[in-house]
Amino acid sequence: MGTPGEEERTEGHEDHIYCCSAATEVLKFGPQELQPTRTCENDPRVLFLVIPGNPGIVGYYKTFMQALYQTLDQKYPVWAVSHAGHCVPPDCMEMMEDTDLMEIEDVFGLNGQIEHKLAFLRHHVPRHMKLVLIGHSIGCHIILEMMKRDPELQVLKSVLLFPTIERMAQSPQGKLMTPVLCRLRYATYLPVFLLSFLPESIKVSMVRMVLRGLQSLDESTLPASINLFSVDCIANAMYMGSQEMVQVLDRDNSTIKQNLDKLIFYYGANDHWCPVQYYEDIKKDFPEGNIQLCDKGIRHAFVLDAGREVASMIADWIQVDLDDS
Repeated sequence: MGTPGEEERTEGHEDHIYCCSAATEVLKFGPQELQPTRTCENDPRVLFLVIPGNPGIVGYYKTFMQALYQTLDQKYPVWAVSHAGHCVPPDCMEMMEDTDLMEIEDVFGLNGQIEHKLAFLRHHVPRHMKLVLIGHSIGCHIILEMMKRDPELQVLKSVLLFPTIERMAQSPQGKLMTPVLCRLRYATYLPVFLLSFLPESIKVSMVRMVLRGLQSLDESTLPASINLFSVDCIANAMYMGSQEMVQVLDRDNSTIKQNLDKLIFYYGANDHWCPVQYYEDIKKDFPEGNIQLCDKGIRHAFVLDAGREVASMIADWIQVDLDDS
């Protein structure tokens, strides 16, 4: 049995903070704090940072992150930062003033979430630290915007998984969800409020029932799903989603072109948020890019049952970059 420090590194550490005055959860494998400068050879030189999809609940990525951390021989910290307001902070958590982080307008909207991630990096990650950014779904759009808005970020590689970076409302799932997110979302708040009073055991049973079709459900996603019984969490997630439908329109070819050597795209073969046509279009526009189409049958919500498999693939993809860094 390992020491408490070793166990925390392998099991993950959860921090709840206020970033831009919004409740934020940070899940960390490896060091909990990063040194302003490298003081010895063993200090990590690269941080893996996961930018989640929507809902941006970091608990969904726990198995994926743990597998990635261990596959990389625990040499590099692997962190994930939730979207602003997509978590339920502890009752004992006190509001902390953020000085210059108070100015972000509409922090729960899509633009605010991008600025929220940049603010997190400014205040919690040393500028010298090289980054491997891992985006999932709308997290990929956020990463492209981060690279565009702060070109001085030390990005070693950005891995964009099942990227919703264009024409979201025109996708099959977008056509279904746009009316719900843009016009009907308020109707969900009262049912969620009433469900929030249920005992935890019943909430878990309800989640199991919804996900019963999965053959190999990752059990760590169950407690993460309990956040969705919070009115604040679900309201912030749906509000962000409504903006995604109207703001994520044209692919940002300029930013992609400028950073193509740093980007890895991984599209699903049966993804209703970014259909194969989107993969074929970007592949045609950037034939020299690292743009892959999944041949393993992995779903868009890969964290539900394929986190370890995706972690293994990413470790293979970026090993050469880590060796050269």
